[in-house]
Amino acid sequence: MDKEEFRKKLANIKEVEADSLDLELMKAVAVEEDTSTISLEQLKEEVEYNGKISLRLPKSLHKELVEKAKDEGVSLNQYALFKLSKA
Repeated sequence: MDKEEFRKKLANIKEVEADSLDLELMKAVAVEEDTSTISLEQLKEEVEYNGKISLRLPKSLHKELVEKAKDEGVSLNQYALFKLSKA
């Protein structure tokens, strides 16, 4: 792949907004660039827990979970929360 092909492929990648963890990591990098340091424990203390989690699932598992949630008459979010709370 030459540079032009690489640039075209790069241009096709969708940009997404940074989530809270991304923002915290960017803060840590900025602090490091300022020649200051922050420990991992300090970073963990600063991270805000917003109750969101993003998972990448195999399509077959995603389909199965959606179908089971539908059978139970609840949203996928509610079904997943129910299943995780039993773990």
